[in-house]
Amino acid sequence: MRGSQLHIGCCGWALPQRQYFATFPVLEVQQTFYEPPRLVTLEKWRTASPPGFEFTLKAWQLITHEPFSPTYRRLKTPVPEAKRSNYGAFRPTDEVYAAWRATLACARALNARIIVFQCPAAFGPTAQHTGNLRRFFLSAGKEADDLTFAWEPRGDWNDAQVKQVCEELGLVHVVDPFARKTVTSGLRYYRLHGIGGYRYTYSDTELARLATCCDGESYVMFNNFTMAQDALRFAETCR
Repeated sequence: MRGSQLHIGCCGWALPQRQYFATFPVLEVQQTFYEPPRLVTLEKWRTASPPGFEFTLKAWQLITHEPFSPTYRRLKTPVPEAKRSNYGAFRPTDEVYAAWRATLACARALNARIIVFQCPAAFGPTAQHTGNLRRFFLSAGKEADDLTFAWEPRGDWNDAQVKQVCEELGLVHVVDPFARKTVTSGLRYYRLHGIGGYRYTYSDTELARLATCCDGESYVMFNNFTMAQDALRFAETCR
């Protein structure tokens, strides 16, 4: 593998925990998106991990997604009906900032340095959404200037719009490299969702092509049905 500059792992526990720790150097925690676990649970994961192992995590959906998202069904406590308009889309509300503080606490418990903010397609490049992004990340950056914020936009954002936001706010542009090219320089953060759908298995040719996208420091996080097998095969490709 190409030394410490290439970080290959999975989006979620694709293997039993002990086996995962022995196999991969990094994990993107998914539970923090749906409903953050207890901090003591995250601290146990960190303590159980081997030296040099790294956690990244997804920000809580209450920050990014609005209550009409089907993922809200995974919440243990539904959001209050009267306050549904206060959640998601990076709104400048007490509810969103409470979700941010919970996400930050998770990052500290895991000793993570990267938080991934995955947006739904409904979060498009409107003036309101762009304004919400600016307010949120300018505020969050003051509380966590030692962390890297990685943004995965979906929907109708074009490259110029994404580049402008990322450069202004210091964000890493997260992409699936088989669907889109990153527009930011420096650190790469790739999330592999499967070509055409989650049940996809990458071919050897595609994994070789993926390796050519990993210049400099790159995180390559598989998020498809055969993620563990594909991540291992990719690691072999890069040796």
